[in-house]
Amino acid sequence: MFSGDMIASFNELETSLYDYICKNGPKVIYMRIRDLADETHVSTSTILRFCRKINCEGFTEFKVKLKLFLYEDVKSNLKSSQYALSEFVERTLNGNLDAAIMAAASLIVKSDNLIFIGTGSSGILAEYGARYFSSLGKFSMYVKDPYIPIHANYLHNSTTIALSVTGENSFSISHLNQLKQKGSHIISITNNKHCTMAKMADINISYYVTEEWYKKSNITTQIPVVYILEETAREVQKLS
Repeated sequence: MFSGDMIASFNELETSLYDYICKNGPKVIYMRIRDLADETHVSTSTILRFCRKINCEGFTEFKVKLKLFLYEDVKSNLKSSQYALSEFVERTLNGNLDAAIMAAASLIVKSDNLIFIGTGSSGILAEYGARYFSSLGKFSMYVKDPYIPIHANYLHNSTTIALSVTGENSFSISHLNQLKQKGSHIISITNNKHCTMAKMADINISYYVTEEWYKKSNITTQIPVVYILEETAREVQKLS
């Protein structure tokens, strides 16, 4: 409900009001504006100014939004991992995944350096990918920090493998852009080929499974990503 830009715009009184609301949300939604003013030792005008800063026309609209935020509980019928796996296998058999993996392996085997990037669960798999490729003889590194200084002389004949479900993560896109500008070849592994990271890549491997969310967390299965990473690494080992 409160964005970073909103919080940064708060003055000292508004910050104390924000702090009180965060700690007493269920209580605030039933309070009158005068009650909240007395509890937080601020004026009603301060509360109204606070409401406008978070895009509410008044205190009543603010309480409605706060109530929706506090009691939002999106119920999801989670699919089984078996369903996700069968969905991926079915689409793999009818698609060109093998050709994309072979193209990626051919590019990687010619590269001197192999870099993995990703954030969140994709970051965990990027780290796993770097270890798996290294175990099969292609030394790789996982770069976690998107702000790490990048120098072109270290990226001579390198390939970067970028992992993202949506392909729209701003940190990964920024990191990928730096690496691409420094001359690294790009392979992206995403859930679809129409995302930003897919468009930035020399080769995109997309796996197309149903995207799933649970309480604002992306829980889309990562089974296809593990398969793609391991199969690509094995193809690289064969070509080597």
